[in-house]
Amino acid sequence: MKKIVLGFSGGLDTSYCVKYLGEDKGYEVHSIIVNTGGFSEEELKQIEAHAYNLGVKTHTTVNAVKSYYDRIIKYLIYGNVLKNNTYPLSVSAERLSQAVHIAEHVQKLKADAVAHGSTGAGNDQVRFDMIFHIMIPGVEIITPIRDLKLSREAEIEYLKGKGVNMNFAKAMYSINKGLWGTSVGGKETLSSKGMLPEEAWPTQVTQTGSQEVKLSFVKGELKAVDGKSFDHPTEAIQYLQTIAGPYGVGRDIHVGDTIIGIKGRVGFEAAAPMVILKAHHALEKHVLTKWQLNWKDQLAQFYGNWLHEGQIMDPVMRDIEAYLENAQQTVTGDVFIQLMPYRFQVIGIESPYDLMSSKFGKYGEMNTGFTGDDVRGFSKIFGNQTSIWTAVKEENKK
Repeated sequence: MKKIVLGFSGGLDTSYCVKYLGEDKGYEVHSIIVNTGGFSEEELKQIEAHAYNLGVKTHTTVNAVKSYYDRIIKYLIYGNVLKNNTYPLSVSAERLSQAVHIAEHVQKLKADAVAHGSTGAGNDQVRFDMIFHIMIPGVEIITPIRDLKLSREAEIEYLKGKGVNMNFAKAMYSINKGLWGTSVGGKETLSSKGMLPEEAWPTQVTQTGSQEVKLSFVKGELKAVDGKSFDHPTEAIQYLQTIAGPYGVGRDIHVGDTIIGIKGRVGFEAAAPMVILKAHHALEKHVLTKWQLNWKDQLAQFYGNWLHEGQIMDPVMRDIEAYLENAQQTVTGDVFIQLMPYRFQVIGIESPYDLMSSKFGKYGEMNTGFTGDDVRGFSKIFGNQTSIWTAVKEENKK
């Protein structure tokens, strides 16, 4: 019997895949779920039990939260990456992490094929397929939902015919939760106009008033929140989420270009990611030079776009990561954030590497590291070539 590894979430699509691949196609199905921060221990146990009830040979749970951070999220923070200046790449980043772990499981089991439950209408199918083609070339990729063009109703009828007992009720909103944010899709995001109602957001606003939070970074990584230190940045992210989430910050609608060429809208809430990205960027503006910031912005924009399109394996990504990491050598200090319902603001920073040090002058007030004569001469030399160009142009008008 041929072995097939199935990326499994326990939902309708992947439940269909287990039955179809095992009973109709005769595969020995080995399911795997890759947790990138979206499941509780209890939920993972329920998904495992569901997989075995469906008839899988083995089920594997991979805790990928830390590797997800180490491989991807760390660099999104270093680059202050927001797709279209809005979206922290919540789902696109975690799909790549999941695809890599699934491919590694295929290698471990020496499976003949790999399967995922993506439809033919979104980005995920490309991300999964591309990673599989690169990491496990020659292994057959089977995608029943996409290949058979199945409707939700057809999947339900099929599973009921197989005697499967599960919750077939479709939630009004599609929610995908992970360490780096939660996506929310519903009828309001299917057209170009509409905002998700309050009840659609997974984290409800329960905090009033305002609260100041101190984020402590060491070489670009969040190491402590309000003086509370953590062994790994993922723990700091999760802790900050419990503080910032109830304020309703980090909510928005992302409008973007899909890999397959169509436009799409999706709601998301990402309280901790948005606060971290803005805090990190504020710290960088104080401790990095003008041209470090300039090149970081350019490289990070490309990095985010290329990652969104599934190209995490491209070696140019390792090159950009090396630059981003090297630029973090002085990104150490505290950033102070004020949280308020539905919004937040950066109050300021404290860092031993702050280039705004008063020892060298105060902008608009006094200069202590240079004289007025220094500036007078500098201004003349700095604009010298343009002065020559202007003079030559005027002479040739005569």
